[in-house]
Amino acid sequence: MEFVAIDETNRECVNEFIESQWHAAEMVIRGSVVDMTETEGIVVWEKGNIVGLLTYLIRDGICEIISLDSRQEGRSIGRTLIERIKETARRKKCRRLVVITTNDNIQAIRFYQRCGFDMAHLYHNALNLSRKLKPEIPLIGANGIPLMHEIEFVMDLEPLRNR
Repeated sequence: MEFVAIDETNRECVNEFIESQWHAAEMVIRGSVVDMTETEGIVVWEKGNIVGLLTYLIRDGICEIISLDSRQEGRSIGRTLIERIKETARRKKCRRLVVITTNDNIQAIRFYQRCGFDMAHLYHNALNLSRKLKPEIPLIGANGIPLMHEIEFVMDLEPLRNR
């Protein structure tokens, strides 16, 4: 597997991957629309195919993961992407890593906590606002769970020490 940054040489393939995974290029997070085709990211290539992708934005010393996808479970692609984004965030002087998921995404809730993130905020009924911006968001999410809330996970990044 090869881990590379999104750049002009792979952006078109990355955008196609985003469309295939998310069925749209826009994601609504905390009431704001994010165009994932304009975010920075880390792409995981294997045999000429994208097998993983993490997109992110950096603002005010905070690195926010916008999307994290792995097409192959059990190969530590997601966990390695988290390690890579931690390195990137530290290099860019970020003090915190943040990610938001929805209340129905039990797999992501488990994954982020196992990676060392802490549940920090519950945005109660946040999907009501999100549906005003993106009406195609379903009422029922994964596992038959009503899709209603956003959950924010955070990881404080320790300062670099003479590396």
